[in-house]
Amino acid sequence: MIDGLAIGRAARKIKLAVLAAVELLERSRMGSAVLAGVRATMHSFGRVLHQLWLEVTGFMFLAMAAIGAIAGVREYGKYQSGHAAGPGRLALAVCFTVSFAWFGVSSFWRVKRKAKS
Repeated sequence: MIDGLAIGRAARKIKLAVLAAVELLERSRMGSAVLAGVRATMHSFGRVLHQLWLEVTGFMFLAMAAIGAIAGVREYGKYQSGHAAGPGRLALAVCFTVSFAWFGVSSFWRVKRKAKS
């Protein structure tokens, strides 16, 4: 069985090995150029993955808001026909829908704002 302490030690050893390799590569002109290319590529991939993360979470929040809206319409029908116990479930569905729609829209706004900069 592997415990957390052994994993921590192994991670530190790997980190030290990577830092030593980077230091060795930075000594040569070719190695420095390769590292600059790798860093630029990783920075670009990181930005794209962050944008994808924001878009996926925005979509999921909007999908949940749509489900809340459907539940709100169903609860409104029950409330109008007199089968509901009270307006509490309808208010809950409306609050859920509005808040999750806000989270979804604001996530897409962050994507748009980050794309401009």
